[in-house]
Amino acid sequence: MLKHPFPANYRIRRNADFLRVYQKRCAVSDGELLIFGCENGLPHPRLGLSVSKRLGNAVIRNRWKRILREAFRLHRDRLPAGLDLVVLPREGVRPELDRATASLCRLSQKLARKLRRPAHPQRPRR
Repeated sequence: MLKHPFPANYRIRRNADFLRVYQKRCAVSDGELLIFGCENGLPHPRLGLSVSKRLGNAVIRNRWKRILREAFRLHRDRLPAGLDLVVLPREGVRPELDRATASLCRLSQKLARKLRRPAHPQRPRR
């Protein structure tokens, strides 16, 4: 039995959930990853992956997905609760677990702060 399982309720699978995250238009990035996020109303984070064909062939894309899932699974307790995270790896970066884990943890915390900030009121247009 795994100490840190990755059950289905921790995954974003429905297209409507991906669209909700993208429509929130709240994103953070670094040289490794781009993460979109929004609140999910659940007591735990959820992970969605979007790995483009521009990253490389199927072997490379699948490696990215395995690494990102593993980073999420092992460090889920360090990620902010109640967020849906859609993760996109950057082009030209080699998939490595240590770097992906550090980036995922750092960026998800940054995203949580950004989402909890009060929205700026719209300035009237002239």
